[in-house]
Amino acid sequence: MTTTKPAPEASPPRTRGDVRGAHRLFVIRELGIALALVLLVAVTTISNPRFLNAQSRKDLMLGATILVVLAVGQTIVVITRNVDLSVGSVLGLSAFATGKLFLAMPDAPIVLALAAGVGLGVLCGAVNGALIALARVPALVVTLGTLYVFRGIDYSWAAGQQINAADMPSGFKRMGTAVVLGVPVLALFAVAVLVIAGFYLRSYRSGRELYAIGSDPAAARLSGIPVGWRVFTAMTVSGALAGLAGVLYAARFGTLDAAAGTGIELNVVAAVVVGGVAIFGGSGSVYGAALGAVLLSTMGAALPVLRIDPFWQQAVVGALILAAIGLDRALNARIASRLRGRRARGA
Repeated sequence: MTTTKPAPEASPPRTRGDVRGAHRLFVIRELGIALALVLLVAVTTISNPRFLNAQSRKDLMLGATILVVLAVGQTIVVITRNVDLSVGSVLGLSAFATGKLFLAMPDAPIVLALAAGVGLGVLCGAVNGALIALARVPALVVTLGTLYVFRGIDYSWAAGQQINAADMPSGFKRMGTAVVLGVPVLALFAVAVLVIAGFYLRSYRSGRELYAIGSDPAAARLSGIPVGWRVFTAMTVSGALAGLAGVLYAARFGTLDAAAGTGIELNVVAAVVVGGVAIFGGSGSVYGAALGAVLLSTMGAALPVLRIDPFWQQAVVGALILAAIGLDRALNARIASRLRGRRARGA
């Protein structure tokens, strides 16, 4: 009886090599963002040495904190080939709810305020997720609508009222200004969110499935991935982080009204795109998005110091977004070309 040896499986090694090559390309891209940030800080410091004094460093970190938290949540959504435009309104609603909580309960613990803000964000995110995953309505349409709905609820609830810093407990206000080893406490929240999200997306199967959904939703569904549930979860997480950002906003600024967070959703999407997260889904990392958020917030502080006209500040941000999208398409084309070349050699 003659036995036939099975042909050696050559595909898996090539697949691992392709993944490693693609990963290297995106790491290089993130290093490029970090280099741009270092160059911006260096040029600004040469122009004005006080740009990096102790207070300025603290202000830079605080300025990036809220944007980083929102960018992490937005990244989780965007890699599934969706977008959440309602984060600014959720932030505003959560911030005002935090102020109202302390008005009603001046001795309420900070943990309760954090839980209430995150819980409110979870509720808003779940509304978005249900409409997208169950009703199959495009995320762009849903979150554009809820942007106005949540903001309208905020305005109706506030009814023109403004909450002042004097109405906030001293412990809560101290959290907004406290520093640990030179790092603001609020920035530590952003670091914790970033590390947890990065570890989850890299180490858990459900996190990796989000990338599969963004790469090809139909193929992901055929392979048994619960696409609807994963998208619902991503939107809920984005809402939860927007709710957390609202509490951090209240701690930092103290003075609150219904307009808190207006327009920040555009900065969040810009940070994610500039940070290398593909707007068409399937690639990118929360670390790149965080770098994009830090770069944009630093630009907001540095360009006035360099005496650049506000119009050109906006133009620079727009140019960065266009360049990021162009680079993303170029990287995807290069990866696709490399894959075709390896398959041709293996044929």
